[in-house]
Amino acid sequence: MKTLKLIPILLCVFMLNVASMCSNDDNNSNPPADPTPVINTVNQGTWRITLYNDSGTIKTSNFTGYNFTFGSGNALTATNGSNAYNGTWSVTSGDSNDDNPSNDLDFNIGFTTPANFADLTDDWDIVTYTASKIELRDVSGGNGGTDLLTFEKN
Repeated sequence: MKTLKLIPILLCVFMLNVASMCSNDDNNSNPPADPTPVINTVNQGTWRITLYNDSGTIKTSNFTGYNFTFGSGNALTATNGSNAYNGTWSVTSGDSNDDNPSNDLDFNIGFTTPANFADLTDDWDIVTYTASKIELRDVSGGNGGTDLLTFEKN
């Protein structure tokens, strides 16, 4: 009989213990990530797109043969020898409330023309980067689709 009376008490103690382990994640006190290493990486050499996945549709071939230069003054140039398109780029500390709060850097790309380059215009989340590869991701606010973009150094 005493065992049956102890079960509710033990259950309450267990629940209080679990509740005390929960924390409020609304106040993210982590400082923003430093964009300088990413900026220094992309400023070196030319890059090519090795993956552009637009919400499940692979559109990498739209950029075949183009070399991208992430220049000073946020100047972005894409050229294939006969065509050249100018845009802008930057790497900024992102919003900790975005879709990838563990990585607080946004890789911002802006093109106005042509249409397939304008599709790259967004504030991409940096998934990973190395000296030779940068993987980006964006979750669309409109349709909720996920876009993936990968640049690799030439």
